[in-house]
Amino acid sequence: MKTKLITPEGYKKLHDEHEYLWTKQRPEITKVVTWAASLGDRSENADYQYNKRLLRQIDRRVRFLRKLLPELQVVHHSPQQDGKVFFGAWVEIENQSGDTMYFRIVGPEEIYGEDKNAISIDSPMARALLKKSVDDVFEVNTPAGPKEWFINSIEYKDAFDNKDNTKQ
Repeated sequence: MKTKLITPEGYKKLHDEHEYLWTKQRPEITKVVTWAASLGDRSENADYQYNKRLLRQIDRRVRFLRKLLPELQVVHHSPQQDGKVFFGAWVEIENQSGDTMYFRIVGPEEIYGEDKNAISIDSPMARALLKKSVDDVFEVNTPAGPKEWFINSIEYKDAFDNKDNTKQ
């Protein structure tokens, strides 16, 4: 079962997507479908078929977002979290080979899209990191067996006003 947590930035992104689909894109596509339908034979009308399919995709996404958004719990950063890994933290970790990873722990609905530096709070890596501090060593079970990682840094950034609340 997915966790229903989300960062304020993630919530805003999903809310904005809903607003765009409902108030901008859907009305535009509806006009095209109406125009294409007025041309007559819909069975051979590519404009009609393509845009009708697109309209169904938009409606499906709008229904999904309308159901999802009220269920989500927005988690704001608290100064009490500083120095430890919690939801919303940016974390840099390193393994024994010297390989490093830098990512943010976010809700499962936020790991898709253009941000490739996000992992779900439900992932084994995030679960192993929770409540750890800088310089802690932790273990993650992988299909290849347990792997040890070292925490180099933990920071909380406020994306809305670009303040850098770095705590280590």
